[in-house]
Amino acid sequence: MTGIDKNGRLDEEPFAYQLTKNHTVLISYEGKTVVTLKGKEAERLSAKLAAAKGNHKQEQLLLAKATGNFKRGNEKSAKPKW
Repeated sequence: MTGIDKNGRLDEEPFAYQLTKNHTVLISYEGKTVVTLKGKEAERLSAKLAAAKGNHKQEQLLLAKATGNFKRGNEKSAKPKW
């Protein structure tokens, strides 16, 4: 896993997840839900997370990969449309 997290961002553990009763996985980044997985994707991710239990770096990497490229650099420039 060397070279994947060169800046050490995953050491801060920005990602969190929650498994719901209906087998949905909610992935949060810095406290905000960014991705909701259902069905086969949720099953695969929950199995991988169960296998990586206790290895926080591996869990963070799995969650980061599951979210994909959700940050494009324009999050703060968006203004509410009132």
